[in-house]
Amino acid sequence: MTESIYENLSQLGKTTSAADSPEKAELDYVKNPRPNVDYMVRFSCPEFTSLCPVTGQPDFAHLVLDYVPGEHLVESKALKLFLQSFRNHAAFHEDCTVGIGERLVNEMKPKWLRLGGYWYPRGGIPIDVFFQWGKVPEGVWIPEQDVQNYRGRG
Repeated sequence: MTESIYENLSQLGKTTSAADSPEKAELDYVKNPRPNVDYMVRFSCPEFTSLCPVTGQPDFAHLVLDYVPGEHLVESKALKLFLQSFRNHAAFHEDCTVGIGERLVNEMKPKWLRLGGYWYPRGGIPIDVFFQWGKVPEGVWIPEQDVQNYRGRG
């Protein structure tokens, strides 16, 4: 009998809720079902939230995660719950964006990873933060993230 790549997941198929901090959030990974093929995976999170570490006010971002898997994939429900764990986390935009990218790189060990954090204005200034790790394997199509620059009304 072949081992299921889904065998050791702690959250998928179970009732789970987001951890109260990113440090407590558990990320699950599954074996890459196509380890001999280089391909790109994209996750978009248009409603990411965290808190300003100074004012405690909510901050909002559109995150776009692109990666070329190595031996493992991040399980999507676990990623969603991990990102939700930032709702009560106080950190600057740069810390949130880079911290997410670093944790995924350290645990998942992709061949390449890019995270775009497109933050909505704070004090009238939108802040975009970009994290990239590794080199794109030859022949992999990497589309643009195509998140529009922030434009006010009209």
